[in-house]
Amino acid sequence: MVSVDSLAVEFGAKPLFSGVSYVIGDKDRIALVGKNGAGKSTMLKILAGLQKPTSGSVSISKESSVGYLPQVMKLADSRTVRQEAELAFSGIREMEAEIARLNDQLSERTDFESEEYHALIERFSHQSERYQMMGGSNYQAELEQTLTGLGFRREDFDRPTSEFSGGWRMRIELAKLLLMHPDVLLLDEPTNHLDIESIQWLEDFLAHRCSAVMLVSHDRAFLNNVTTRTIEITCGTIHDYKVKYDQYVKLRAERRQQQIRAYENQQKEIADIKDFIERFRYKPTKSNQVQSRIKALEKIVPIEIDEVDNRHLRLKFPPAQRSGDYPVICEGVAKAYGTHTVFSGVDMTIKRGEKVAFVGRNGEGKSTLVKCIMGEIPFDGNLKIGHNISIGYYAQNQAQLLDDELTVYDTIDSVAVGDVRTRINDILGAFMFGGEENQKKVKVLSGGERSRLAMIRLLLTPNNLLILDEPTNHLDMVTKDVLKEAVQAFDGTVILVSHDREFLDGLVSKVYEFGDGKVREHLGGIYDFLQRRNMDNLADIGRMKGEQVPVRQEKPSGKVDYEAQKELERKRKKAERKVADCEKEVTRIENEIKDLEGWLATPEGAANPAMFEAYGKLKTDLAAAEARWEEAMMAADEV
Repeated sequence: MVSVDSLAVEFGAKPLFSGVSYVIGDKDRIALVGKNGAGKSTMLKILAGLQKPTSGSVSISKESSVGYLPQVMKLADSRTVRQEAELAFSGIREMEAEIARLNDQLSERTDFESEEYHALIERFSHQSERYQMMGGSNYQAELEQTLTGLGFRREDFDRPTSEFSGGWRMRIELAKLLLMHPDVLLLDEPTNHLDIESIQWLEDFLAHRCSAVMLVSHDRAFLNNVTTRTIEITCGTIHDYKVKYDQYVKLRAERRQQQIRAYENQQKEIADIKDFIERFRYKPTKSNQVQSRIKALEKIVPIEIDEVDNRHLRLKFPPAQRSGDYPVICEGVAKAYGTHTVFSGVDMTIKRGEKVAFVGRNGEGKSTLVKCIMGEIPFDGNLKIGHNISIGYYAQNQAQLLDDELTVYDTIDSVAVGDVRTRINDILGAFMFGGEENQKKVKVLSGGERSRLAMIRLLLTPNNLLILDEPTNHLDMVTKDVLKEAVQAFDGTVILVSHDREFLDGLVSKVYEFGDGKVREHLGGIYDFLQRRNMDNLADIGRMKGEQVPVRQEKPSGKVDYEAQKELERKRKKAERKVADCEKEVTRIENEIKDLEGWLATPEGAANPAMFEAYGKLKTDLAAAEARWEEAMMAADEV
């Protein structure tokens, strides 16, 4: 379908890539991977015919069509959602008009035996058959199914596109592209603006209802579920693997080890040749051998090693003050805009050290509840922020708060403390600000670059409650791994709003699902939640038809349950008081130890043996108090 031959692209003196050749066949599912800046988006633009290569050619068979979704595009706002999506069927609409015109001509003519009349009938029959084959009779049903699968409600179909955010308008463009059914589909970060349910729908669509697909994505689970072939752009060329992404990662690691060994052997060979030349350069009897070695040295082609990744880099959030036991407590929290209720009756208790996920379709209130927690918007009900809480908040608008006149390096240097300051360049490199990039001023950065810079600032600021709203949208896989490890090692509390299943996997122990104006708690990790949802919701097809998905509820059983609930509530309050008392005791002893340590640092204190005995006793008391506190916490958890 598509043949790429000796493709080369140069920007300045150094080529982006050269000598690239491969073929995209029917039903190929290709992941295009490589470091940021390797040329992935450029490759897609060339295949789409939007950019000319420096040399080489791209051949596409005449009968094949190509569809392309860029990361960013200019969007029109003059139509409704349905009207915009219907542009995908402009060919069918033209065919409808022609069939109607032919039908009118047939009804007006009476020369039934003429050649012109028979030719008209043949044309009418041919166009009618084509119309049926292209789905002309049911394209509205397909349009509605596609829009619903990508997260739109039926009541959204007749709303102007100008009422939607940029992310939702990108979904409309994706819907149009899918409805066109191109023979080759090129997608650049298609999941950036999709929630988990929409991503799963898109996975199924691409896997079963598309021809050839080539896509760029930083969503590892998405790549594994959709693609069967991986093309990597690295060191100015490509490596073609006929495997899924996870298998490619293993094969790539093996290849890089082979490259390192070959490089080391070559360097030893070069060193030996140079040593021979230096030792015998001025000996006439060895002149022929020296010249031979010089020529051999000139013929050696240096072995390149794939760009070094930064997976070894480990970042840790700086230590922060110990927070109270319950950083966030919601009791009957509700938020409405006019007559539209976003959510109501939200009861939620997030304990210290918990890492929880907020998931659900876009527009169901995840970011709205985050804004309630941050105190940015008013709400109904009770929402308590715990004692001694310091919140680190990452959202898209945080990137706009950066100082435009500072450089990237100075932006991070202003918040870095301790030994982290010696590793600023490594940290910036891990987040794609290596080399000259860190001397750019903030005002010239793209939206994605500003978002990454805001994330680095957050990584270096001491907080005991992190709220991260879609933190992975502009990060590549290596950088996401760096961030994930930092969040895993963080000993505070974390709220993650994300649709990235691979990122959430192993991070969270509780999932809050937003939908239908409610917030439901699910214990377990993200894949536990998804498995339960799939088992409970084979009726998700009902949601596609606009029906409500039933939620199983326990039936009340009268006074017995009421008395049992009262007893449970009494035990819960008693357990929480016990935890609070134990925590106060731990804090008291810690303060005494801190005061005594200050006294022991003086010459008088260091000369007093009784002080050391008191210090040892306090340490023993602290260990016992912490053990009692842990027992109280376990008992409270059981209740």
